[in-house]
Amino acid sequence: MTTSRPNHDRSWWGWGSTKAALSEGEVGELIERVRLLAPDHDFTDHPPPNPSDLGVPAPRVAPPSALSELCSQDVTDRLSHARGKAFRDVVRNLQGDVAQVPDLVAYPGDEQEVTALLDWCSEAEIAVIPYGGGSSVVGGVEPRFDGPAISLDTSRMRQVLEVDPTSRAARIQAGAYGPDLETQLREHSLTLRHFPQSFEFSTLGGWLATRAGGHFATLYTHIDDLTESIRMVTPAGVSQSRRLPGSGAGPSPDRLVLGSEGTLGVITEAWMRLQSRPQGQETATITFDSYADAVAATRAVAQAGLYPTNCRLLDSGEALLSTGTMVSGGMAIIAFESADHPVTAWLDRAIEIVGEHRGTVASVARRTPQGAEQTADGASAWRSAFIKMPYQRDALARRSMIAETFETACTWDQFETLHAAITHAAQDAINRVCGSGLITCRFTHVYPDGPAPYYGIYAPGRWGSLVAQWDEIKAAVSEAIIANGGTITHHHAVGRDHRPSYDAQRPDVFAQALGAAKRTLDPALILNPGVLLELR
Repeated sequence: MTTSRPNHDRSWWGWGSTKAALSEGEVGELIERVRLLAPDHDFTDHPPPNPSDLGVPAPRVAPPSALSELCSQDVTDRLSHARGKAFRDVVRNLQGDVAQVPDLVAYPGDEQEVTALLDWCSEAEIAVIPYGGGSSVVGGVEPRFDGPAISLDTSRMRQVLEVDPTSRAARIQAGAYGPDLETQLREHSLTLRHFPQSFEFSTLGGWLATRAGGHFATLYTHIDDLTESIRMVTPAGVSQSRRLPGSGAGPSPDRLVLGSEGTLGVITEAWMRLQSRPQGQETATITFDSYADAVAATRAVAQAGLYPTNCRLLDSGEALLSTGTMVSGGMAIIAFESADHPVTAWLDRAIEIVGEHRGTVASVARRTPQGAEQTADGASAWRSAFIKMPYQRDALARRSMIAETFETACTWDQFETLHAAITHAAQDAINRVCGSGLITCRFTHVYPDGPAPYYGIYAPGRWGSLVAQWDEIKAAVSEAIIANGGTITHHHAVGRDHRPSYDAQRPDVFAQALGAAKRTLDPALILNPGVLLELR
């Protein structure tokens, strides 16, 4: 069994690439900033253990000879596929908690090999966890159950198979990582333009399976909006939807697959809607003295029919941490881009709107096809911080700091109440389990009828108790979200961590219908047990 993971520089215990982790100097600067929040905290470093020292149990199953070349039992392979990249995943890895890992990691190269693996596992009653890039932050790829399990890694299926320039669409294999996908599309002067924070380390199949949110803060907010057709291999057969720009022919088969999180089948490819590559972008950074004014201004822009590409609102804490900018009310970053026409008029109108709500323009940046740009300090700092955030989280986790996020969405009329409930619940839990800490908020996406607020928690923890401390905070905020009309997730998916809240959020009759669909497509109930549903 010599097959191994293609991305050899991926961190097995934490986020992203080992080559892109924070330098010693960057870690030092980070600690000095965080020390202002937690002056008495013990910042002792706890480096990751060596995988060979962890005593990972031997595989409980062996593949049939016809599949042996597809499967790896390498310890590092198995550890890197055992968990996602949430704070609690990183901490457990750092502490050497490897109680549950997949017995094997399978790397099919085509649909026939996917089918053969599903057939074997169905017959042998072995759980299968479809795996894209492993960037789940909700326990979506973790074998959190008894019994043998195989992680089915789709990364060998990563090609753009076909491009339809007339319709501006492409047939793309599900294992294509974001950068590989965009590189192949660049040859055709096209782009999918879907850039989640995990872009570099996540795949098309993972985006589809989790209904990922991406680059666009308005209009095309989720991967759903860019999906034309999906192909999925299930234990019961292959589902292939028809390529159409739209259809009113009954319930959509794609809607069943989108967000199914590997519980119904393995997505192998999809036709995706593309765009011409943008030629220009204009960005404004706006500051506010009042958070209420900042929220009202953002709502007004969202409801004006302008559909900005970017419309992020950072509260004062988030603005300070992410951009180093001190504001009393908040900072908005609004951007427009186009491959067809100048967008100056759209940005000018957005600036007029925020001005009506006492917003002050701090800077404007304009990028032309020639690449000329006037730097917008707030927006540029935000982009840089956005990429570094997960690496900073890992560095803080190694030093017993709780640094984690959660997100939701609600209608505008509910935001004030929901936001107050969440911040109260979070601060109360932080004070109770950590003594002190900070909660921040930003809007990642906005709609005419509501925002998607995204919260950050920063608090001093105790080595050995970090997971329990975070779980208590997370339980408190999840209860506040559901009790006050929010969704348990806008774009992070359900996984295993959000299951209790998802059970409370969805209608019972829908759960019964989804269960019936799963029993039809996955009769042996081998696919990602415990995610979305608990069936026996």
